Amino acid sequence: MNIPEELKYTKDHEWIRLEGDTAFIGVTDFAQNELGDIVYIEVNTVGETLEQEETFGTIEAVKTVSDLFMPVSGEVVEFNDNLESNPEIVNKDPYGEGWIVKIKLTNADEVNDLLDAAAYKDLL
Repeated sequence: MNIPEELKYTKDHEWIRLEGDTAFIGVTDFAQNELGDIVYIEVNTVGETLEQEETFGTIEAVKTVSDLFMPVSGEVVEFNDNLESNPEIVNKDPYGEGWIVKIKLTNADEVNDLLDAAAYKDLL
């Protein structure tokens, strides 16, 4: 299982990659594997500012639908449009092309509460 060291993780199996005061968010390799074939991703929170752990969208696989939760508070500034027609990218490349949203952080200190790669491995 792929758990990149440079990312932070949540207990709900989202990852976050920081780039200054913005961040990319997606689901982990573990999550996409558990979900199975992803067929649809819905995010209708672009332009909204959400608190840590609030739902920013849903991810639908052949066998289930799961909520997506904000790892940290921030404004959802972009949805990965490539996922509209190719949601299976999340299965193939969850940490790269399969990112789901880009956010502008509103409380960078919350990142310190997230799991590092070693802690996420222990969770699994």
